[in-house]
Amino acid sequence: MDNKNQRTQPAVEEKEFTEKVIQINRVAKTVKGGRNMRFSCLCVVGDGKGRVGVGMGKAIEIPEAIRKGVADAHKNLVKVAISGTTIPHEVIGVFGAGKVKIMPAPKGTGVIAGASARAVLEAAGIQDIRCKSLGSDRAVNVVKATLEGLKSLCSPEMVAKKRGKTVEEILG
Repeated sequence: MDNKNQRTQPAVEEKEFTEKVIQINRVAKTVKGGRNMRFSCLCVVGDGKGRVGVGMGKAIEIPEAIRKGVADAHKNLVKVAISGTTIPHEVIGVFGAGKVKIMPAPKGTGVIAGASARAVLEAAGIQDIRCKSLGSDRAVNVVKATLEGLKSLCSPEMVAKKRGKTVEEILG
């Protein structure tokens, strides 16, 4: 009985995260007997409070690929600096050939972004933001570039702590 209760507890904790499948690809490997078909899946998870993760899963069946992608995304969670409903400053995220410009927006703007970047930004809990993809349009590159951009954000508190000043001195 106790083992059953211990197994269900982590599932309850994971429900705080929203899971979204961004892309499912059918990939083929040519071998001696013909082609081996598999599915790769790009997933994003987030708690809507500043934590977001991206993962890839690959398997023979789609549900298994999704499960692996979500598990990988949980392993790669990062904390994002959010100020109110937007981000503290403009940033450019780069991953491979993907380049994404992420800009703060006034309250009420909403999430103005492409489908791939939108999934990451909404999972992070950002409500007002503008985002423009400048490089590659491949979903994997755009998603990872968006995540890199969000990782490089610094809140005024973080900058003040680095410089040994108060937040008021930083903001002016």
